[in-house]
Amino acid sequence: MQPILRRGVLGAFLLSALGAASAMAPAAAATRLTVGTAHATADAELPASVGVELGFFKQHGLDIKLADLGGDSRVIQAMTAGSIDIGVGGGSGMALIAKGAPVVAVCEDSATQPYFAIAVPFDSPLHSLKELKGKKIGITRTNSTTDWLARQLARSQGWPPDSITRVALGGDPAAGLAALRQHLVDADMGGTMDFAMMEDQKAARILAPVSDYLGKVASGILYATNHLAKTDPAAIRAYIAAWLETTDYMSTHRAETIKIEAAITHYAPDIVAKAYDIDKGMFTPDCRFDTESVEMLKQSFVDLDILPTAPDMSKLYTMAFLPKK
Repeated sequence: MQPILRRGVLGAFLLSALGAASAMAPAAAATRLTVGTAHATADAELPASVGVELGFFKQHGLDIKLADLGGDSRVIQAMTAGSIDIGVGGGSGMALIAKGAPVVAVCEDSATQPYFAIAVPFDSPLHSLKELKGKKIGITRTNSTTDWLARQLARSQGWPPDSITRVALGGDPAAGLAALRQHLVDADMGGTMDFAMMEDQKAARILAPVSDYLGKVASGILYATNHLAKTDPAAIRAYIAAWLETTDYMSTHRAETIKIEAAITHYAPDIVAKAYDIDKGMFTPDCRFDTESVEMLKQSFVDLDILPTAPDMSKLYTMAFLPKK
């Protein structure tokens, strides 16, 4: 019986030793990704920060370093230079891919733009979009997103292009507010969150988010470098999966999301709540590129003289990294 006993004791010892070694072994290292945002506090880009706060990216084995770069072109430039792996921004970045940037669009995260709105002075007699015909509308600058949105308003209403006068006010929301208060313009095109804050101060009033008249447009895009797509496609899949879990959480947990967004943006919770309710339904449920929204984006490249001719959009994006249906 002794040999059998020794084998049993030895087996127990080996199992115990293996268990201890396993407990001491480090967990698999998380994949480090540097993620660049065009505007970290923009409504469509907030999931990049919210997902980190809630731990969704960590749950997918990702260690995320965020960098706010201040514009779509800067995001694509940083990706071209190899300093960031994933980009979170607007659709205009796809025009730079058409120009040769070594980047690919991997997710259409928003196909509408409720985070842009038209505001009027708080005491304005205007209460509907149709009343803007013949009026002056503030934009940031010629051939900007706000300029294009103002043009789309005229098109959507069946008005001739000269039916509204677009007035360049610069990119500072304070300039738009001053123009509204002095009645230098009848309305202003800008960020919904900024206008919600002005409305709270009874300085301006949101007439309508642009999503009320604008059709589908690929307005929010996730990008990946071609290098990452070749060397670590699993990291892109993991990022998209975590992004979708984040946007699903944000869509179904209003109070919690408002609290987190208020901390990130430093806007008052009641202002964030207004924007949250306007933005509801903004995020796509699966990151798939929609034909109609991509076509609208393509047309904007020509309208704004970003590209001389409309590109073949199918060469600028891929759905290879999206979750299988």
